[in-house]
Amino acid sequence: MAESENGVKKQTLYISIAVSLVIGFLVGIIYSDRSSGPGGQIAQQQGQQQAVQQDQWAQKIASLQFAAQQNPNNAETWTQLGHAYFDTNQPAKAIEAYNKSLAIIPGNVPVLVDLGVMFRRNSQPDKAIEVFDKALELQPGFEQALFNKGVVLYNDLGDTKGAVQVWKELVAINPNAQGPNGALVSEMVENLADEAAWK
Repeated sequence: MAESENGVKKQTLYISIAVSLVIGFLVGIIYSDRSSGPGGQIAQQQGQQQAVQQDQWAQKIASLQFAAQQNPNNAETWTQLGHAYFDTNQPAKAIEAYNKSLAIIPGNVPVLVDLGVMFRRNSQPDKAIEVFDKALELQPGFEQALFNKGVVLYNDLGDTKGAVQVWKELVAINPNAQGPNGALVSEMVENLADEAAWK
């Protein structure tokens, strides 16, 4: 009887341990499922999408780098490589690629404007203004260059009067000109006119 009781006790002990392990495992699953509920799943999906996009950008950049090495006199390839660096927020590399494109086709105004934006992102506002001015010299009234020049003057160089003057020029060319957020440039000029008067 004592043996069978010991046998039962041991068997009960083993069953209890097994049940505890199973319960612990299931509780772990419940907690992990709860932590990755709708919000967690969305964050996980976004992380996966971001990783996929980064891989796609890396492949695109590698492909463009290879193409540029194979044909270094192709301005369009350097421009596309610059755009890829622009879109992945690598301003120093974008500047280098755009400069190589411009060495082949110096008067490409849209590339000059993108180069100016990259100089701004690279904390070189004076260089950005210089490039926007060159674009405007080649193509007076180029709206994107005017708008961006105003942005750099106002936000980076603290030159409200200069920004208002440039944006007034833009509004004279296109009264319906808008910023990327959809705000009318004419309204921006009105709002900043008083500020400019005090500076």
